[in-house]
Amino acid sequence: MSVRDEAGFRRAAWVARALAEAGFEAYFAGGCVRDLLLGRVPDDYDVATSATPEQVMEVFAGLGRKTLPVGAHFGVVLVCEEASGQDTAVEVATFRHDGAYSDGRRPDAVRFSTNAREDVVRRDFTINGMLLDVLKFEADGDLEGAVLDFVGGRDDLRVGLVRAIGDPALRFAEDKLRMLRGVRFAARLGFAIEAGTFAAMRDHASEIGVVSLERIREELTRMLTEGAARTAFEMLDEAGLLVEVLPEIVKMHGVEQPPEFHPEGDVWVHTMMLLENLQAGCSATLAWGALLHDVGKPATFQPPQGPGDRIRFNGHAEVGVRIAEVMLARLRFSGEDTEQILALVRNHMRFGDVTKMKRSTLLRFLRMPHFDEHLALHWMDCMAAHRRMEMYRFAKREYEEALVEVLQPVLFVTGRDLIEAGYKPGPRFREMLELAEDAQLEGQIGSREQGLALVRERFGAR
Repeated sequence: MSVRDEAGFRRAAWVARALAEAGFEAYFAGGCVRDLLLGRVPDDYDVATSATPEQVMEVFAGLGRKTLPVGAHFGVVLVCEEASGQDTAVEVATFRHDGAYSDGRRPDAVRFSTNAREDVVRRDFTINGMLLDVLKFEADGDLEGAVLDFVGGRDDLRVGLVRAIGDPALRFAEDKLRMLRGVRFAARLGFAIEAGTFAAMRDHASEIGVVSLERIREELTRMLTEGAARTAFEMLDEAGLLVEVLPEIVKMHGVEQPPEFHPEGDVWVHTMMLLENLQAGCSATLAWGALLHDVGKPATFQPPQGPGDRIRFNGHAEVGVRIAEVMLARLRFSGEDTEQILALVRNHMRFGDVTKMKRSTLLRFLRMPHFDEHLALHWMDCMAAHRRMEMYRFAKREYEEALVEVLQPVLFVTGRDLIEAGYKPGPRFREMLELAEDAQLEGQIGSREQGLALVRERFGAR
């Protein structure tokens, strides 16, 4: 299927055509042009136009289309499809010239423009600064010939360079997040960062703190989940950005590990190798769990204590949970995501004991929420170290073979049953319920009555 037949392309092309027919300039702009030139289907399409926001809304009101002025101050309007929500809306932005960025995050003021070149030169990187005359492309099918390139984006795209438009120091002074975005684009596309642009990143890395923690978190999450996490984090480290946003990760450098378990090298090398196994599109919780699973090792490093001893990291999972909890709170993670990421850190060492667990303990382990992520992390952990997969295969087989009723059984003995049997709610209730549940999971009891009898035997009559 030609990209021109793709639904997102057709929606955006219709919007550009409607603006052109109303007498305005209208082009595809930004990342979608870059992706089309790379032969990729863009995730979304943005339109840049000489029409003001009010004119954009007027044009589409006349065509019976709903519009939403989501950023009218910055010239951004969403044009919605009929009977569709914002998921299929096309973002239309008015050509503009930005004023000063006194806070390093957003322009103090913008001035709308009718000049496409003026709009382009205030953007971030050359590969994102190209425009596409979509009507010309549709007419003659020549993609290259329909591109308007005022900043050398096509040349940088051909040689695989991420280069700031104009003075990189000025571009980063305007919006500090562009430093992280530059790293992400380079990693995802397999490009290098142009020398002057990279030097400016290093010079201004310490200023990234003015960016909101939410924006930093989202950018880091994209790096972790776009399929090039190792490259991205090594670039962040080299640029001096990683120590500013995640200093706890930088501490992994040079922390030796016992070679019999980790022939690959120190904790940093192990973590980077593990990140290399994160697939594009993986969940954010798995990605962050992978990054943080050994964050407790630097603080718990213990050298060999004598002949025959080895390097140890006693309690590193528990220490890692405490460190990760602080990091996730700092980055404003949701409670639900925090809970899962911490569970991955807390439990990643338990796979070493799966073949020795009591049946009840194993089933409790297997029924943790999102156990598939725990399995995936353990697989990556092994692949980035000794590559011994016995425990992974055992846990995976048990997990896949266990019936839903076994992993989430209808319990024979509940709190209500204990109350009806005459026990008063209190601290011992949990112990009683766990005793009965373990016996049920081990196959030692087969009914409510047998469970209550076991409770009476262990805890006495009511």
